[in-house]
Amino acid sequence: MAIFTEPSTTIVSLFNSHTHNHIQRPQILSLRHSLPRPHPHCLAGALDPPEPGSIPRTSDGGEGRKDRRKAVRLAWEKIVRWSRSWRSRAKTDVLERTNKVAVLGGGSFGTAMAAHIAERKAEMEVNMLVRDSLVCRSINESHYNRKYLPEYKLPENIIATTDAKDAMKGADFCLHAVPVQFSSSFLEGISQYVDPNLPFISLSKGLELNTLRTMSQIIPQALGNPRQPFIVLSGPSFAVELMRKLPTAMVVASKDKKLASAAQQLLASPHLRINSSGDVTGVEIAGALKNVLAIAAGIVEGMNLGNNCMAALVAQGCSEIRWLATKMGAKATTLTGLSGSGDIMLTCFVDLSRNRTVGKRLGSGEKLDEILSSMNQVAEGVSTAGAVIALAQKYKVKMPVLTAVARIIDNELTPKRAVLELMNLPQVISNAFYLISETEQFGFTILMKV
Repeated sequence: MAIFTEPSTTIVSLFNSHTHNHIQRPQILSLRHSLPRPHPHCLAGALDPPEPGSIPRTSDGGEGRKDRRKAVRLAWEKIVRWSRSWRSRAKTDVLERTNKVAVLGGGSFGTAMAAHIAERKAEMEVNMLVRDSLVCRSINESHYNRKYLPEYKLPENIIATTDAKDAMKGADFCLHAVPVQFSSSFLEGISQYVDPNLPFISLSKGLELNTLRTMSQIIPQALGNPRQPFIVLSGPSFAVELMRKLPTAMVVASKDKKLASAAQQLLASPHLRINSSGDVTGVEIAGALKNVLAIAAGIVEGMNLGNNCMAALVAQGCSEIRWLATKMGAKATTLTGLSGSGDIMLTCFVDLSRNRTVGKRLGSGEKLDEILSSMNQVAEGVSTAGAVIALAQKYKVKMPVLTAVARIIDNELTPKRAVLELMNLPQVISNAFYLISETEQFGFTILMKV
C-alpha cells in the first residue's frame, strides 16, 4: 500500500491539501522529517516467497550468476579430468593374477563380500568355508544362501565347502568373516592349512572379551605366525545393499602400504569405492566401538526419547570413541572418516543394524536373553561392550554412554535409570577462548582457560 511504503510523502500530501491556514509550512516539514523510514525488510513484499522455479535476485545481476555457474562447471570438469587421469593409471595386475579367494564364514556380510569378489572376475574361484552343511548345500545346488540372504542369487563361481583344506588350498587372498568371539578357536583349528604368506582381509568387527584383542592381534597369534599379512576392511556397508550393488565406500588398512594397495585393487568396483589407510588401530577400534554405540542409539529409539536425544547421545558417543582410540594411538582423521563417522551413522540410525535392533528392543522393555535367542546372527556389540569398558579402564578413559550400555547388558542398570544418570553428569564448558585439556572427568573433557 502507498501509505505504508512511502508514509512521509503521503502525510505531506494530506497536509498540503488541508484548507486551514494556521498549519504553517515549517511545521509540516518538521513532521515530515521526524517520521522514521521503514526498515527495508519491512517493506511490502520483502518477505514474500519467491515464485516457484525462480532464481533469487542478487546485487551483481545476471553477470555474477553466470560467472558463478561457470566456476562450478569448471570445478566439476577439473574433478572429472583428475578422476579419469587416475583411472587410466590404475593398476589391475592384482585382480588379473588372482585366481582363488577363500572366504571364512557363511553369514550375511561374508556372503555379500564373496558375491562382490566373485563378480569382479568370472574366472576366479571363490571358496566359502561354512560350518552349516545345509547352507553349504544351498549355495552349491541353488546358488542361494537360504539362511542369511535368501532373496539374492549368488554368482556361479562361488563354491561352498565345510572342508578347510579344500577352501584354503591355492588361495591368493582370504577374507575372514567369522564373529570375533569365535575367531581364535576357529583359526587355530585350520592353521595347518594356511599358507604363511596368505594375506588375510578381516571383515570382523569387535574385541575379544577376555583378552581385549583386536583381529589384527587374534589372526597372527591364532595362526602361530606373527608375520601373517593382515588387512582390515571397514566402513558403511550393509550386506543387502552390497548385494543390490548400491554405491558405497569403505576403507582398507594395513601397516604394509603395498598390501593395502593390493586389497584396494582386488575389492574396488564401480559401486564400491575403496580408500586405503595405514591406521589399523583407528579402523579396528572405531569398528568395534560403533557397535556398542549403536546399541545405545537403539535404546533411545526404543524408549521414544526423540531426535534431539538421539543426536546428543551419538555425538557424546563419538567423543568417547575418539578419546579411547587416540589414547591407543589412532589418528583423529581416521575416526571422522568412513570407518569412523561413516560406519557410526549407518549403524546408529538405520534399522538394518543388528546392534541397533538389540538396543531398540532393550529400550522397549524386552529382556536380553529373549532378544538374542530370537536372532539368527551375532550382534557383536553385546559381547564387545564389556571388553570396551575394560579397555577404557586400561587406558584411563572414562566413557559414560558406552559404560551405561555395558551395565544395561549385564542387567545391572535399567535403560530409564541410565538416562537419568547420564543427564545428571556435570555440564561441559564451551567457549572459544578455552583449550581442550588431556584431563577428563566423568568422560567429559575438562577445559583449561588460555
